[in-house]
Amino acid sequence: MDTPEQPQIYLITPPTIELSTFTNRLASVLDGAEIACIRLALAGGDEDTIARAADACREVAHARDVALVISNHVLLAQRLGLDGVHLDDAARSVRFARKELDAEAIVGSFCGASSHDGMSAGEAGADYVAFGPVGASTLGDGTMAEMDLFQWWSETIEVPVVAEGGLNPDLVRDLTPCTDFFGIGDEIWSQDDPLAALKGLTDAMR
Repeated sequence: MDTPEQPQIYLITPPTIELSTFTNRLASVLDGAEIACIRLALAGGDEDTIARAADACREVAHARDVALVISNHVLLAQRLGLDGVHLDDAARSVRFARKELDAEAIVGSFCGASSHDGMSAGEAGADYVAFGPVGASTLGDGTMAEMDLFQWWSETIEVPVVAEGGLNPDLVRDLTPCTDFFGIGDEIWSQDDPLAALKGLTDAMR
């Protein structure tokens, strides 16, 4: 995942999806906006359900040259030919994932609001670190990742950073100078027109 001047969009799927309709909604967002990466972030541990969703989303993503990573399932990522894994346990699983997956695989780490966890994840080989929530959201334990954290990180640490959880246009505008990616999920999927909702957020980057 490259880090250009303006933040890129990192799309996060809803925790439950209706495959028959979701793949079309996903395709329309990918066709209408520049997306760097997609995270399959399904709730529950039923491997068959996850594998079916992963296959369907991978087809849509790879047809458009967009990478697809999966939350936490390192071995499934490998088996299903996905592009990597997003880990929710700060730095704890990063070394394991790095060892299991090939060198090209994306390994990302969610670190809540902890700069220490972020640095540990980076040292363990994470390709990016995600902090959040930045707004009103049930992400993580609810501890807000403040603006200062992103400013400090962007000035001192080279590992790319993702801002996610409870984004709105004001937060996007404020965080644009100090994040590499915006992790956007529920902010758009809860709306009737996800692409229009995404445009409302990305317009705030300008």
